[in-house]
Amino acid sequence: MQKARIRLSSTDTKKLDEVCREIKSVAEKTEVKFYGPIPLPTNILKFTVRKSSDGEGTATWDRWEMRVHKRLIDIEANEKALRYIMRVQIPEGVNIEIVLGS
Repeated sequence: MQKARIRLSSTDTKKLDEVCREIKSVAEKTEVKFYGPIPLPTNILKFTVRKSSDGEGTATWDRWEMRVHKRLIDIEANEKALRYIMRVQIPEGVNIEIVLGS
């Protein structure tokens, strides 16, 4: 049977887990085998910026970081299940990538 690999990424874990729960419920409703959601390592992007851009004053810095959380779900590529997954409402800020493979 062919498999579909679903990769989800977001900076907001609540939205990400909500989408994972919806995909999981679709898989249970259509009675297909699924594995996941598997948490992948979090990307941490760090930015250090000088507060005074003109160079005057003391050298003080702002430190910013953004965390990108990722999840992986493998599901059987049943036509009915994939049709339901395509209808799942994806909130703004959540990226989804579906790859079909064997």
